[in-house]
Amino acid sequence: MVLDVLWVELERVHARIAGRFVRSEPRARVREYVSGLVAGLERKNGWTIAEQAGEVSPDGMQRLLRRADWDVDGVRDDVRDYVIEHLGEPEGVLIVDETGFLKKGTRSAGVQRQYSGTAGRTENCQIGTFLTYASASGHALIDRELYLPRSWTDDRTRCRAAGIPDEVGFATKPQQAQAMLARAFDAGVPFSWVTGDEAYGQVPYLREWLEAQDAAYVLATKRNDTLTTTCGDKHRADELINGLSEQSWRRLSVGAGAHGPRIYDWARVPLGAGWPPGRGRWLLARRSISDPNEIAYYLAYGPRRSRLLDLAWIAGSRWHIEECFQQAKNEAGLDHYQARSWRAWYAHTTLSMLALAWLAVARTLATKGEPASANKA
Repeated sequence: MVLDVLWVELERVHARIAGRFVRSEPRARVREYVSGLVAGLERKNGWTIAEQAGEVSPDGMQRLLRRADWDVDGVRDDVRDYVIEHLGEPEGVLIVDETGFLKKGTRSAGVQRQYSGTAGRTENCQIGTFLTYASASGHALIDRELYLPRSWTDDRTRCRAAGIPDEVGFATKPQQAQAMLARAFDAGVPFSWVTGDEAYGQVPYLREWLEAQDAAYVLATKRNDTLTTTCGDKHRADELINGLSEQSWRRLSVGAGAHGPRIYDWARVPLGAGWPPGRGRWLLARRSISDPNEIAYYLAYGPRRSRLLDLAWIAGSRWHIEECFQQAKNEAGLDHYQARSWRAWYAHTTLSMLALAWLAVARTLATKGEPASANKA
């Protein structure tokens, strides 16, 4: 049943993107590339995927990524629409985060020694900023941007050598997140909340932009973030939380994690004066049960009627993007590429996202018990 759905869905998703390819050769080859990304290969690169497809050299697969005439961003949009068609729900959550790709040398677009959360240390790597969609039906990556440090954008000769267009300038990761969220909003992606870690939560312009779109959010922040109370006073986040009584905390489960139920103590403090009609702002805190000194902090904006449980669930939903990264790297070859150019990174990453979406949708359909012949086109 699962295999039947899987292969029928591959044909459907391939037909969905076929119009993005000018010529028949890359149109046919992309199906083999996506199939190779989910195959049980130890490494998934041009050589191994070409061998899997029965080709005698990697030239065709490399050409598909580097130079073949197809609309990479158009396929990105097709991936998003495919995910929303099958997994979209009004209660969906949009999640922003970045992941690192360890690389050798200095020629790969955007590579430099920089902190990688994936490695947990400073490494020679590329950083990709991603947008995930998550709902009760499943989760998948729906957008991506390659982060270019200033060491790159200030050196246009180096950029041109890596195929980076002259019009591409420096953008922070929160700016990249905003651009991806704007594309999702413009496409009418159904969602109820946006969430992300402190790299995004500590950026005022991103929070202000989200509020201007009336997009509810729960974004992590640091303990020393200075916040304004409903009385107009300014205090650090940890000071506001330390001032709470023990009765202010509630023990809540925010779903199952890798090691069982994720149960913490949660509390919130209202923030700011002059809330918009029907909306509210809060400082949210999550406290470890085993170590009460271990507290995580979040800034939240959303419906005034939001319960503490609602905010806690959204904060806890950020783990979906970590699952996406793990699944994309383990099952869809997200970090297996050997391409160095700007175009090749976007092409490979987009096709890996397509492969991940294909797997996510096929699993969802199989779980629902829908026959392959009944799937949506």
